[in-house]
Amino acid sequence: MTEEKRTGILPHNCILEDRKKLSVSGVKDVGSFDEETIIAQTEYGELTIKGEKLHITKLSLEIGELCIEGRINALSYADIIDKSGSFLSRVFR
Repeated sequence: MTEEKRTGILPHNCILEDRKKLSVSGVKDVGSFDEETIIAQTEYGELTIKGEKLHITKLSLEIGELCIEGRINALSYADIIDKSGSFLSRVFR
């Protein structure tokens, strides 16, 4: 059995070619997208892709693959937020 199947975590890679093509693996969902911003959920946090004339050319959530074309200006991650309760509920456990 492969490591991915045992842990349930998809491998995550980003391959950027000439700032025009971006391939991302390990994608669980795409939250929102337009021509300037694409927000993808990965096992390692929320990935925000910023650029110009961005187009999703391939999206397969079954295998966790996302391909984007356009001018890529920035990639940034936000940490995974623990949604197990509010701040006060975690303090008074």
